[in-house]
Amino acid sequence: MRTTVLVAALAMTALVPSATALAPDRAAAAARKPSDIRLGACEAGRLCLWKKPDFTGVRQTHELSTVDIESCVPLPRGGDAQSLANRTGRPVTTYQSAECAETGEFETYPGSGAWVPRSPYQVRAFKIWEN
Repeated sequence: MRTTVLVAALAMTALVPSATALAPDRAAAAARKPSDIRLGACEAGRLCLWKKPDFTGVRQTHELSTVDIESCVPLPRGGDAQSLANRTGRPVTTYQSAECAETGEFETYPGSGAWVPRSPYQVRAFKIWEN
């Protein structure tokens, strides 16, 4: 019985990839603790969106002067985001849908300074609201 359990356990460990077998980005992210994550650079008055989790990858920035308030702003094709910082001073809703449809996932973040290292979904559009 013990031999059977040991053999089964060894077989399972051979099937489960280790963190080092993951892609380098995923292995590094898996090893990171929340306290290891540094806030990304995002100036006051801006909404900053990063392509990858933990404020890494290509960053997009948006300001009130270039965005219509309460209008859906789709990200450029292929320009989804996985982390964000809202420093606009206004609430911002991010959407999984590129059309700001509420049939997919969406979340509103306060304008007082929200830092989200890992969005629970791919952000494809956003709306900035009046206070």
